Amino acid sequence: MTDSTNDRKIEHIRAFDRDPAIERNARYFDRIHLLHRALPEIDLADVNPSMQIFGKTLSFPLLISSMTGGNHDLVRKINTNLAIAAEHCGVALAVGSQRVMFVDDQARSSFELRQHAPTTVLISNVGAVQLNYGFSQIECQQAVDVLGADALYLHLNPLQEAVQPEGDTDFKGLAAKIAQVCSGVSVPVMLKEVGAGLSPADVQLGLQAGVSHFDIAGTGGTSWSRIEHQRRLKKGDDLGLTFQDWGLPTPLALKLMAPYQAQATFVSSGGVRDGIDMVKSVILGASICGVAAPLLHPAMESAEAVIDVIERLRREFVTAMFLLGMPDVASLFRNESLILEER
Repeated sequence: MTDSTNDRKIEHIRAFDRDPAIERNARYFDRIHLLHRALPEIDLADVNPSMQIFGKTLSFPLLISSMTGGNHDLVRKINTNLAIAAEHCGVALAVGSQRVMFVDDQARSSFELRQHAPTTVLISNVGAVQLNYGFSQIECQQAVDVLGADALYLHLNPLQEAVQPEGDTDFKGLAAKIAQVCSGVSVPVMLKEVGAGLSPADVQLGLQAGVSHFDIAGTGGTSWSRIEHQRRLKKGDDLGLTFQDWGLPTPLALKLMAPYQAQATFVSSGGVRDGIDMVKSVILGASICGVAAPLLHPAMESAEAVIDVIERLRREFVTAMFLLGMPDVASLFRNESLILEER
């Protein structure tokens, strides 16, 4: 590993400004229609959107999904603003890949966020494939300790690595190594895709390894394949564009998880863009919903700007619950009677 690991963090952020089509905006959730109630028989003021995860209560089921980290002032500003906002709003926060802190020790400060978020849920993040490139449960525990995390993401990104010019593509035997991490770290391990979706076979392997939390992270939102396309140097090399929409749409992936609901907890992320998408996710079996791209530019500005977006999402989520006549998140969860039709 070299300083290029740190440089990539800034390249990824800048790619969003150069190429708006990185945000695919597929709106897969729009195909799901919900059963509006004109007589909801509840008071909007009584709607309770709170939920619990990892022994902590969140104000509503929002996870600020993994974005960045590294030795750069902009990255530190983004993560600090996200952490302050997460604590203020009572939502969860997952950091970007912490591999960079093992390359550049000064990058560690971008992950020292517990000081800004003393009580809310924080989630560390390491690429699972790095377990085939020298990482072990030791590095994973160090990532957890720096953040003061409540859980650890092991992210799975075979498409991104395949498109990345310097990608690590040896994914052989990872399930066994994930099992070692599960038994060796002090917090629950979560498996997360980064925008192409988890399949039932992936979840089955994860369950066998000791994982009980899975972030679907399907297609429909940010395309990391297209981001990495921006970094390919060979003219005419369009591999990242060809695969920019590869994978499982998030709502479809959630439906495929139905047989595992009794064994696992699921995060809906990938194309979740408003509170209505969040409500639909919970109905389809997600316990919490991850949002990243809509918060990136606000995080470059201030914690207050991030808070504004989170509060908008919360209002949308609560309003949708009210219009469905659902007083709490438990009444929403897997309540497919609320789905009218799909188009």
